[in-house]
Amino acid sequence: MRAAAFELERATMTKDVTRFAPSPTGFLHLGHAFAALFAARAAQDSSGRFLLRIEDIDLTRARGDFEVAIDEDLAWLGLSWERPVRRQSENFADYASALDRLKTQRLIYPCFCTRREIASEIAESVLAPQGPDGPLYPGTCRNRSSMEREERIESGEQHAWRLDVERCTELAGSALTFNESGLGPRGESGAISARPEIFGDVVLARKETPASYHLAVVVDDALQGVTLVTRGNDLFQATHLHRLLQALLDLPVPRYRHHRLITDASGKRLAKRDAATALRALRAEGWTAARVYDELGFTNR
Repeated sequence: MRAAAFELERATMTKDVTRFAPSPTGFLHLGHAFAALFAARAAQDSSGRFLLRIEDIDLTRARGDFEVAIDEDLAWLGLSWERPVRRQSENFADYASALDRLKTQRLIYPCFCTRREIASEIAESVLAPQGPDGPLYPGTCRNRSSMEREERIESGEQHAWRLDVERCTELAGSALTFNESGLGPRGESGAISARPEIFGDVVLARKETPASYHLAVVVDDALQGVTLVTRGNDLFQATHLHRLLQALLDLPVPRYRHHRLITDASGKRLAKRDAATALRALRAEGWTAARVYDELGFTNR
């Protein structure tokens, strides 16, 4: 009787779609392994689907050999995923469509400021507001006239596209929330009120990068039917902005489950830029997949 009830409950539970979305700009390390195993386990626990997405929108840094290594490392960990794999570099049209929709609604504006000009203006401000990624953009180009914008664009002047966060939050309303089923960096969980204004007028696209991480990831998750986003606590704050973009683009809202970060002996988060020891290097040293599971606190099942 109990077994039958369990099977009924299992059959009717939500089958989550999760994803692991690395950038092929370096070799995977233990932090990546934890994120991949965490996402795969979440899908497995609900008899759902686990996807791999290659976030290679930065064409200047993405490399094919790193993508090959990602496949090899994940297979070594015993993971499998659906194919074909979605690559951001093959789907620029999806991001352009989303950007065009925001342009039509006048929710983004062209910014002609150089990084040096922005830094100079911030340096001159005594009380420059701070966001999760540093000082917020001071809004220099926000109030330029439509005529000036058009003339500068037509002249070929380089520009980025920024989100007018004040206008966007007015349109979306103040009742935006997202569901956190894990624990944020400060123990946040449950229904959380979105505060996208903490990022200010973020860049959503540049000439050299047709979509920012923030825009691409919400479009990708929607098109792939992701229902549960699992990722590290370093991206918890980004969820505030992603929830706003989902509302503006009328996209489905997944649940979120943020997890702890893997650190080195000094307590510093493992990162490619700091040359964290790669999984393939550990494998060469004699590590087994079972040892990785044990090191990261997973039961190899």
